[in-house]
Amino acid sequence: MDPGQFYHVFNHANGRENLFIEERNYSFFLKKLAEHVLPVCRMFAYCLMKNHFHLFVGIRSEKELRQLWSTIGWEVSSCLA
Repeated sequence: MDPGQFYHVFNHANGRENLFIEERNYSFFLKKLAEHVLPVCRMFAYCLMKNHFHLFVGIRSEKELRQLWSTIGWEVSSCLA
């Protein structure tokens, strides 16, 4: 994914299975999304359904990503190569 670009991210469960079985699964998913995805993306829209989800995200700018990675100690050159 490239800095400054926008993406429609989606995923669907296998067969007739559900991704979100209980109501609390939605909040767990959103918590993990905030923890792992939102540091590098801006969320413009999302839709969570029992068996799939859609996210419309924009990847943060290269400057924002460099600042983030420097605060967590990642090697910047390997991330934006």
